Amino acid sequence: MSTSFVLTLAAVASILLVLRLVVPGLPIRRFARQLTPLDLALTVVGMLGLILHCASMFFRPIVAAIPGTERVIEQINSMGTASMIWYTVPALMVLVGLRRQQWVSLILLAASLLAVGVTMYNGTVVSTHLNTIFAAGVIIAATVFFLSTPPWSRKPWPGTARPPAVNP
Repeated sequence: MSTSFVLTLAAVASILLVLRLVVPGLPIRRFARQLTPLDLALTVVGMLGLILHCASMFFRPIVAAIPGTERVIEQINSMGTASMIWYTVPALMVLVGLRRQQWVSLILLAASLLAVGVTMYNGTVVSTHLNTIFAAGVIIAATVFFLSTPPWSRKPWPGTARPPAVNP
């Protein structure tokens, strides 16, 4: 994984965030679901865990600069059971954090995270693995920025509150 790969993925995610902030129709009201504080926390911690996993594999010196990370880096780079757990737990946290979102986005997200895991541990060429990481990153960003509303949002969103009753 090169620095340009990381910067490109960050740029795509940033563009999606900017679109969210400047396009009036985003998030897509019909499909948007509000995150609870727990959903947001699970998603953020899960993403940090996934970033730790990738950074430990591809940018070891940067992660090693953080005190106390040497054992974690060793476990992740061993490519054994501990490494699989270090990947699976954060991936599941992201999925659980985004569980209230549209089922199509959840299926795409689950499939992309599964593809990342499979291509990581089955000996697939690195370029294929990086493509799956890129796809998963874009799907996560699109789900969060286009289909989610934050816990502090005061707007009633579909699936979070009943519409007002209409008197005939």
